[in-house]
Amino acid sequence: MPNIRAEYIWIDGEKPTAKLRSKTKIINHTVKSVEDLPEWGFDGSSTYQAEGHFSDCLLKPVYIVRDSVRGGDNVLAMCEVRNPDGSVHASNTRAHLFEVSEKYKVHEPWFGIEQEYTFFKGAKPLGWPDNGFPAPQGGYYCGVGADEVFGRPIVEKHMQACLDAGIAICGINSEVMPAQWEFQVGPLGPLEVSDQLWLSRWLLYRIAEDFDVSATLYPKPVKGDWNGAGAHTNFSTKAMREPGGIEVIKTACEKLRNAHAEHIAVYGAHNEERLTGKHETSSMTDFHYGISDRGASVRIPMVTVNEGNGYFEDRRPAANMDPYKVCARLIETVCG
Repeated sequence: MPNIRAEYIWIDGEKPTAKLRSKTKIINHTVKSVEDLPEWGFDGSSTYQAEGHFSDCLLKPVYIVRDSVRGGDNVLAMCEVRNPDGSVHASNTRAHLFEVSEKYKVHEPWFGIEQEYTFFKGAKPLGWPDNGFPAPQGGYYCGVGADEVFGRPIVEKHMQACLDAGIAICGINSEVMPAQWEFQVGPLGPLEVSDQLWLSRWLLYRIAEDFDVSATLYPKPVKGDWNGAGAHTNFSTKAMREPGGIEVIKTACEKLRNAHAEHIAVYGAHNEERLTGKHETSSMTDFHYGISDRGASVRIPMVTVNEGNGYFEDRRPAANMDPYKVCARLIETVCG
């Protein structure tokens, strides 16, 4: 018997920010696709997804990658949470994105997501002094050297784990605040980029365990004159990628202006601590877009302007955003 270990990974019902949960199932047959994995139950009363007197919830595997932590033929399975009768659970945000993706698939939306995060060792960011603060921001972004960057061994191991799993990670860099990093996933379609982002987050948390370090997606992990953490979301449709697409992008930006409040509502909890108009952010209450403007709500990259087509970057989503919600909201606003 193969004795394959399948890590069933799902999103819980904690509010305002859901967390990842996982448990291991031994599968005694070869796993080649998601259809080879059975549905499985769990105690929803322990994950804010059910009451104790009726606690069973269902895990439905929907996307698998290689388990690059355990190796071999083991797999990581992203799961949707379902009610016992198979209907969509209230905490399941993927199901809505599936519907939106099907409705607007003719537009061929693509996403690339830049995931920022911050390493903590105990109660303080990794590498920060026990008393006081490190030197002010300026030398840390894309820095090198033990006095500039903290946590590179974890970052390198995470990047390799994503590559080995088959996740479309396309880059990493140290960020503006010390102990803060970023990785990028995409470009991919909405469901795939979201599934892969959640799985790459799981891998980040799991690998950081081995170093006795935690990774947080909190939008403003350190108060004061320090950068927050976002999940800048790059978006394009087929029409935007074709000649003359820059005009389609400008039209999309006007649609985003009119739906600003609806987007902010699903762009991550505590985002008001980050979107202040400082530290390379726009104000949470205002919307504007601009060329190469990292203080804008939406940035149109210079390469898009020069070529006359391409993509735009929505800089509003917080690091702790749910990509299922963000991708769905962008498609509905821009393509609707």
